Amino acid sequence: MDNKPSVLVIDDEQQIRRLLQVTLVANGYRVFTAATGGEGTTQATMNRPDVIVLDLSLPDLDGIGLLRQLRQWSTTPVLILSARTSEKDIIECLDAGADDYLVKPFHAGELLARIRTALRHRPSVLQSTVFAQGSLHIDLDTRVVRKSGEQVKLTVTEFSLLALLVRNAGKVLTHRYILEQIWGPSFAEESQYTRVYVGQLRKKLEDDPSSPQLIITESGIGYRLVVEE
Repeated sequence: MDNKPSVLVIDDEQQIRRLLQVTLVANGYRVFTAATGGEGTTQATMNRPDVIVLDLSLPDLDGIGLLRQLRQWSTTPVLILSARTSEKDIIECLDAGADDYLVKPFHAGELLARIRTALRHRPSVLQSTVFAQGSLHIDLDTRVVRKSGEQVKLTVTEFSLLALLVRNAGKVLTHRYILEQIWGPSFAEESQYTRVYVGQLRKKLEDDPSSPQLIITESGIGYRLVVEE
């Protein structure tokens, strides 16, 4: 098995893809490339790269839109590589879940340093993507949720909230933290969002939504996903 770290490059410029592939392979990385957002999504799903290098100007989908899609199911570090230099674009990318932002043209040495940093900060590969408790089975990779063997249909936002709780199972998550992670910093005070969506999840997942045993309210603070001993 090849233990080299892998990088997915999503960029519509063929010269950039070739340059990055040559540079990264020479420095000990496995490299996958994609020229469109759709192809990038497929590559990210099939190959599970350790780091994604993402351009913002793609022919079929704006890079920020693709980033938001990736963050619905993936915690893979994403390094934005773009010619856009405005503070607004950089902040929007970071708020949408990017881990870093590098402006074109770039120095290969700096790119490699940023990728090494991203690798140090990536989630552990040993971290389980499956949560099973009682009659509930949640697979974060396939986005499939089952209760008593029956598939539970969740909206994108409901699944994003559930995935956040699962990844932090046993921990108390504040209303502000949940709002910032799911809806963004501008929604940090809109605590009714968490109440509404937690209520919807309880109706779909709890045996008795009026007496929840899975998603517990921490009064005045937020919520916690219970982990049975």
